[in-house]
This record gives sequence, C-alpha cells and structure tokens, in this order.
Amino acid sequence: MMKFHVLLVAFWCLAVARPGFALAAGEGDASGEPAQILQAAESDFPAREMDLPQDWSAGGNESEAPGKDETQPVMASEPVSSEDSDQTPDLDPRAYHDLVREDDADFNDAEDFTNGELAMIKVADPIEPFNRAMFWVNDKLYFYLFKPIARSYRVVPEPARQSVSNFFSNLGTPVRFINSVLQLKFQDAGTELGRLVVNSTVGIGGLFDPAEKWFDLERKQEDFGQTLGHYGVGSGFYIVWPILGPSNARDTVGMAADFFMDPLLYFKMKPLERGGLRGLDKTTDLSLDKDSYEGLKRQSLDPYLDMRNFYHQFREGRIEQ
Repeated sequence: MMKFHVLLVAFWCLAVARPGFALAAGEGDASGEPAQILQAAESDFPAREMDLPQDWSAGGNESEAPGKDETQPVMASEPVSSEDSDQTPDLDPRAYHDLVREDDADFNDAEDFTNGELAMIKVADPIEPFNRAMFWVNDKLYFYLFKPIARSYRVVPEPARQSVSNFFSNLGTPVRFINSVLQLKFQDAGTELGRLVVNSTVGIGGLFDPAEKWFDLERKQEDFGQTLGHYGVGSGFYIVWPILGPSNARDTVGMAADFFMDPLLYFKMKPLERGGLRGLDKTTDLSLDKDSYEGLKRQSLDPYLDMRNFYHQFREGRIEQ
C-alpha cells in the first residue's frame, strides 16, 4: 500500500513539473505553445488514473481535494516559513504555467544583466580573421618596439616633449581647418585659423599653445572621415591596418584624403625624412600617453573586441560633436 502512494505522488509531481522542463528545453514559444505542452502533460496523466476528481485536476481550488473540509478556508498565498520548507504546498498546474509565462514575459537580457547602461554594439566585421591577425601583429610591435622606444624617450623632460607635440599639432591645422569648412562649421574654422596665427607667432612656431591658455581657443578635432560621417556616410566594415591600427572603410578613405592636406607633403623633403618626422610625432604622443592600452588589455577578456567597440564609439562620438 505504501508503494502505491509513493508512485501516486511521483506521477503527480512529474505532471506538474513537465511544463517547466519543456519551457527550459526551448519547446514552444511565448505566443501560447506552453499551454499546448501543459495539455499534453495532463493527457499523459489523466485524473481518473490517479483517483482524483476531474474538476480538481482541471483547475479547481484546494478546498475541493478529497480529504479536505470544504468549510475550512484555504490561504493559497500564505508564505511558507523556512521551518516548514520540507512541506511543499500543492500547486495547480495552470497556476504554475501562468507563473512561468509571467516570469518569461518579464525577463529581459539587456535590462537584467546590463541595468540599461550598456547597449549592444554591432560593428560590421566580415574580415575578422585578417583583422585579428593584424591586431596580433600591432600588439607585438607595440610592446616590443614602439612602447620601449617611447619609454626611452621619456628621459626628455615632459615640457619639452609637450612642445614637440604642440609643434606637430600646429602643423596639422590645415587638415582641421579645411574639414571644418567642408562641414560648414565656420566658427570652428575661425577658431583653427586664430590658433594658427597666435601659436605660430606668440607661440614660437607652435612650440607653445598660448591660443588655448590665454584666449580659450581650443583645438578642434576634425578630419575627412568625420566630414564623410557628417554627411551621412556609414562607417562600413571594420579593418585593422598594420602599424596604423584600427579603422574602417570610411575612415580609410578619410586618411587618404587627409594625406593630401598634410603640409609636409608639399615641403621639399625626401619620403624617408617625412616619414621620420611622422614617426617622431607618433612617438612623442605615445610617450605622453599614460599606458591606456595596457589598462584596456588588463581589464579585457577579448582585447580585440573591446578595441573594436571602443574605436567605433569613439569615432561616432566625434562625428556627433
């Protein structure tokens, strides 16, 4: 007799739990398939085989169960204390099903796991194997060549290195000025022109930046890639260039256009000399950097993806300014 009661309880627990297993396994969808799963569970274990009243198995309340006093009220929502946790209350299968559907309806990945602070970033990356290979090459060049040179360059006092950076920034004024005009940002173009005049004279050829310090004329960051984005040109696919680093189709075209706006191109210099000056410019900027790339790598599970997302957000933010 005891074995019969154990089997009876086991069959009933399985009938109640099966809809939850079906949902966890991905059967059905949110539009009503779970209800069909529940009906299939009830048909597999009909009430008449369990000696239960048909009305109760179809969703009646607990007071209609055999052996219960119909006049005694039942508190269906009464909380179960931790001391009585071994006495699991009976659940109506349909009530369980409604609870599962409510949980599924309220569940949202973006809200529950990101608290609404992070947005999914979609970046077209059809040549990811190539990009990862170039990212690996640039990473090794950074740690074993460029960064050691930049750290050695730090023996030069920082004010002197800052003056070198100011000089190259002043030399790049035509690129920023032309792109400001192309974007119809005439105030920014006027600011760049004023900076060029002040820094080239009072600032001793651009070694110092009195335009910002004394006249609050801040440098504007504009290039042809941003000009294309300003007029609605999409970023296109992501690409990592050797040595040059992260870019995309739009910004690659922009770099080519900016190359022809570079004043160094029109000086009577050999390509090697021009390349040496550009190398000095980048090395100076790297020596002034506070190891931001190292910080990104330390905190990242996949530095490639983080760099890709960071570059995309950085460029889109520049365009929106």
